[in-house]
Amino acid sequence: MTDFEPAYMKSYRSGELKRRAMEAKRRLHACCLCPRRCNIDRTGRKRTGVCKTFDKAWVSSFHPHFGEEAPLVGKHGSGTIFFTHCNLLCTFCQNFDISHQGMGREITDAQLASMMLSLQKEGCHNINFVTPSHVVPPVLSAVEMACAQGLTIPLVYNSGGYDRVDTLKLLEGVFDIYMPDFKFWDSGIAEVTCHAPDYPEAARKAIQEMHRQVGDLVIDERGIAQRGLLVRHLVLPEKKAGTREIMRFISQKISTDTYVNIMSQYRPCGNIEGIKPLQRPVSRREFMDALSTARAEGITRLD
Repeated sequence: MTDFEPAYMKSYRSGELKRRAMEAKRRLHACCLCPRRCNIDRTGRKRTGVCKTFDKAWVSSFHPHFGEEAPLVGKHGSGTIFFTHCNLLCTFCQNFDISHQGMGREITDAQLASMMLSLQKEGCHNINFVTPSHVVPPVLSAVEMACAQGLTIPLVYNSGGYDRVDTLKLLEGVFDIYMPDFKFWDSGIAEVTCHAPDYPEAARKAIQEMHRQVGDLVIDERGIAQRGLLVRHLVLPEKKAGTREIMRFISQKISTDTYVNIMSQYRPCGNIEGIKPLQRPVSRREFMDALSTARAEGITRLD
């Protein structure tokens, strides 16, 4: 796969990337980028919606990351850029200080482009945008800038799965790898933990659109991901995540070749007062049951 070229290169050469960036920024005037549809003018810098972000992105950190999935990490790490704030705001977020409390700083699009180029220079195999759903406009603008300055590695859209299809369509031909969470199958637990009862429906539609754009995960001869879909699923205590239903959906509606990371690291943190089932870690037995469930539903490409 030595002839691989990131999707955004063609979009950059044709001018389509510039057009997408301009269209995304236009949508900030009455922001409906994510399913929250706050309809707030984020360009006026007077009001923000749920994501507490104006027209510029906030970043908490950026660095080569070696704790991501194996096809992203390789030998030199995944070039992660952690955006501050979030459009989903899970009460149990393990990055509560970043997502809820706003740890980080506002940056320009040019500074974001510089971060990408710096990570590429360090040898990272990809640029991994963590929690980008609310900052799609500055991301697209920065990718165009970075492309003009020599960016050549794949882009990873690493989201909570709470994305709008209309926004994802702006990313077609730009992002190479989609890595969404599919957190909950039940709207009740989504309401209790995120005030987003529409999360399950939004995630289903978003993941179907992501797969339509990039297909199953393609890994090169070095074991490095180049293009495709990778789905994350965090196991919750007492089967609150709906693992069986989610795995069945992925198998039947997406692809049995979907690369899935079933994660065991849930622990009580953030603000989970009043949510009794989530006030303990996931047990080893619960995690092993989740793996067995995934295989039983036809999912075999497990990280």
